[in-house]
Amino acid sequence: MTHFRSRPGSKSATRKLKHPIPDSAAFSAVVRGLLTGNPLGCTPYYALRKNHPPVMPVRERYTAKFVYHNGNGKQVGTSSEVYDSLEGYETGIASMITNMANIASHRGKVKHLRKSDLFSVTLKCHDPSNELYFLSLARDRITISSYTDDAIRKRVEQWADSIPELH
Repeated sequence: MTHFRSRPGSKSATRKLKHPIPDSAAFSAVVRGLLTGNPLGCTPYYALRKNHPPVMPVRERYTAKFVYHNGNGKQVGTSSEVYDSLEGYETGIASMITNMANIASHRGKVKHLRKSDLFSVTLKCHDPSNELYFLSLARDRITISSYTDDAIRKRVEQWADSIPELH
């Protein structure tokens, strides 16, 4: 197993994945498991006159990459589209592939480069010790930031070790 490596400065740790998460469905399943199953044992909290859930998303980004080839197979263009939700990503891909005006402008046939797509979600987590920290999941890495208690890093590491997509 690869371990999380601490970085100097603010207390954060990153794990680079040996293999990127294969697709948006697998990525979404990992995020959904964190939000609904709460495997890190986070707790709800009250702040700024509001109740907050134990784990909540604060940022999502899904990037779809495309390439355009002419009739001779020569690359004549590339593009990428950034979406703030999985639903936007999925419908955006379909719209890019069928956007005849865009295809005509590139003077080529469009192909979606699934293996080059990027996904990331940042979650705010409230530890039972009353500490808030951030867990950022990307297609190729996991980062824990803004924590002080090393038990948090160890808990996240144990959870990540139990998820096959995060090895």
